Amino acid sequence: MLKNRWFQSLVVFILIFLLILLLSKTSFVFTPVLQYVGAVAVPIIGAGILYYITKPVMHLFEKLKINRIVSILLVFLLLILIGFLFVMYIIPIAQQQFYNLMDNVPKMVRSTQNFITSFQSGQLIIPDQVDEAIQNFTDNIQTYAEEIMSKLFGFIGYIITFVASVVLIPFFLFFMLKDGDKLIPFITQIFEKKKAKNIRSLLGKIDEALTAFIQGQLIVSFCVGVLLFIGYVILGLKYSLTLALFAMVMNVIPFLGPFIAVIPALIVGAFQSPMMIVWVIVVTIIAQQIESNLISPNVMGRVLDLHPLTVITVILAAGSIAGFLGILFAVPFYAVIKTIVIHFYQTYQQSKNTKEDALL
Repeated sequence: MLKNRWFQSLVVFILIFLLILLLSKTSFVFTPVLQYVGAVAVPIIGAGILYYITKPVMHLFEKLKINRIVSILLVFLLLILIGFLFVMYIIPIAQQQFYNLMDNVPKMVRSTQNFITSFQSGQLIIPDQVDEAIQNFTDNIQTYAEEIMSKLFGFIGYIITFVASVVLIPFFLFFMLKDGDKLIPFITQIFEKKKAKNIRSLLGKIDEALTAFIQGQLIVSFCVGVLLFIGYVILGLKYSLTLALFAMVMNVIPFLGPFIAVIPALIVGAFQSPMMIVWVIVVTIIAQQIESNLISPNVMGRVLDLHPLTVITVILAAGSIAGFLGILFAVPFYAVIKTIVIHFYQTYQQSKNTKEDALL
């Protein structure tokens, strides 16, 4: 019975459950570690993202026979130039459009209230439950708007705290670019030759998966944002730059991001002109078709090989556990876990086949 697979699986599940139970009972041991990880998480993650974005640029400079330190300094100068252009020419316009949008929120609220009131005074028969729900929403719509604004300002306060951690990102990025190639040899040096080769292969696959997702998703999001901005400008949609920047950020979230990104544009378009809703949908569909048929296949390819249903499930689960940050990092985290599991499964199968061939 001890050799039966079902019994072995049962023992594994019991051991995993006991391990989880033990960790839950001794959580106080890990509290200082988690606090330390939380303190350095922002600069490490931020620097890691920039590392995968700027690594190809640094390697390009090195191919031109430029010293690594000089290449890193050129990368930093390029980042500063991009940031300067963004702050000088993009942020002021987007900020003004955002303020204009916020100033028009009360007007939009009143228009919504008037529409609901006129709808209720019509000849249509509305069920009592629906009528009560509409009336409750109408009575509290101003409260909802105020709550949204207060949460927005609370989010701005969180952003200020976040910016304080961002200051450390350049220091982490510098050493990642300088010594990133030394990480794998440093980790594998303590293992014997065969295991070191296996671990190098695993870390290489993880690096490939992260590179494909981070570089690909950011390039795709940038292209979609530019396409939507061009479309919104052609349509004459108000706050086009702000809406396009919002869409660019939301498109970082796979599959669900495009649906979230179009909601503010549809709301603004509805208040501008009913026909504008149709045109916003048309522009969004065109941009997404260009992205899915031309940009994504050439940028990301099929390196991650993630099924859309799996991605949506992972995003929803991560969002319920860790909020927006969970949604943002769910897919790369899942891709890394999947890469590790597949690698060890393939290693197990290879070792099993090798043993069987040896017996034969």
